[in-house]
Amino acid sequence: MTTFETAPTAAGTHTVEIDGVTQRYHVHGTGPVCVAHSGGPGIDWEYLRMPALERDLTMVYPEPVGSGASGRLASHPHGYTRSRYSRFLGGLVDHLGVPEVHLLGHSHGGFVAQYHALHHPERVAGVILYESAPLTGPEHMAEAMRLVQAFAERYAGHPGLPEVLASFQAIPTISDDGEMTAVARGLLPSYFADYWGREAEFAPFRASVRATHISGLAEDLTPDVIDDRAGLGALTVPALIVVGRHDVICGVRWSEELHRLIPGSELLVLENSGHFGHLEEPEAFAAAVTRFVTAGAPGTV
Repeated sequence: MTTFETAPTAAGTHTVEIDGVTQRYHVHGTGPVCVAHSGGPGIDWEYLRMPALERDLTMVYPEPVGSGASGRLASHPHGYTRSRYSRFLGGLVDHLGVPEVHLLGHSHGGFVAQYHALHHPERVAGVILYESAPLTGPEHMAEAMRLVQAFAERYAGHPGLPEVLASFQAIPTISDDGEMTAVARGLLPSYFADYWGREAEFAPFRASVRATHISGLAEDLTPDVIDDRAGLGALTVPALIVVGRHDVICGVRWSEELHRLIPGSELLVLENSGHFGHLEEPEAFAAAVTRFVTAGAPGTV
């Protein structure tokens, strides 16, 4: 690993080279260090900026390898498995030079964070699983489609609904960054508790979302299927699980299951949020995460 700077936790934009690939990341705020891994995979990191957390924490936002201005694997758009993301996450933690960090993983980033906490807990002070789940695959997809159907029934007749449903149908056909960005923006109303009721507030966010096409396949083109249910009972680091009551893609069912499986975990259900509680209920979200991190933080930078 080759580094390119001398103050890795200073505010601003940084890069570090890991396994010959550039990892770009951004630092905001002061306090105990919390690394926030964005989701998708492939959604650009900016959507996960959390200014309310930056008041009390040093938030480190990586641009996960393969997305944004970070480098691409030679096998791009394939090969972005959780073990690969975890390797880059570990390299970044080493580069930051602090004894321990908290990990916050949102959506697919939650899958990465829980994998890393399970397999490499030695530098992890705690983990925040934010809109995560213990598994992917047919069972997860069936639950998501049930919740999408409920969303469609709730908004039957709304002029924006056909675009949302068409975007779900287009997911299997995505083959480039433009299509990925268009689908991500198209889906977004269903990812909020009440997007159309707060459209003036959230429309700029929707228009700003950018994404990179990442296939979800390993280098040998096999699916990177996730099922952590058998292992989560052995998680040794403190865990906070956060979910929005109205999330359609990683719904409450999965956070409740994570809570049952992880010993001593805490569960926060944000009653007026969907998939983006840090935007929909930012103060409640920040208060819970800040309390969790500062209660177990080894120090500040």
